[in-house]
Amino acid sequence: MNIVGWQVMIAIGFNAAISVRVSNELGAAHPRTAKFSVVVVVLQSTLIGILFCLPLIVARHQYPSLFTNSREVQSLVDEMTPILATCIVINNVQPILSGVAVGAGWQSFVAYVNIACYYLFGMPMGLLFGYKFGFGVQGIWAGMISGTLVQTFVLFFIMYKTNWNKEASIASDRIKKWGGEADNPKPRDIEM
Repeated sequence: MNIVGWQVMIAIGFNAAISVRVSNELGAAHPRTAKFSVVVVVLQSTLIGILFCLPLIVARHQYPSLFTNSREVQSLVDEMTPILATCIVINNVQPILSGVAVGAGWQSFVAYVNIACYYLFGMPMGLLFGYKFGFGVQGIWAGMISGTLVQTFVLFFIMYKTNWNKEASIASDRIKKWGGEADNPKPRDIEM
């Protein structure tokens, strides 16, 4: 959990950064720049997740001794390292996509996706894998990761299908509605 916590700090920083970047670019009527920013941060975050988990996989027999002297716990951590590595990569991408959605003004949509993926899919899968199929802690963790994976795919699909020019127009309308003034109310960029 310490390792996941360290990794999540990076992802949460990217989450905040991409949320602000997307909202600023859409508000400034730069849909291509917003879309490009999303692609760049998702690729960067995926690469960081992979680079973060590679040493864990390579040193899976050694690193548990940094946290405990118990041979039993070290053996369990060794067995769970592949799940940890998967969790790190997924948890490096999912917050980024949530940040994009928040920056685009889809907060309620993200809330519904979170509820559906975690509470209606991930938790039941964790209970099934952990208790019904007898996989224990690994099953519970795998079930929860499956919820995060489904959420990642849903958000990725929504981002892929997004008409960024339309989103820039909607952002411009929001700025006008709330008393601001858009610099350029029509998107300058063409859709990619």
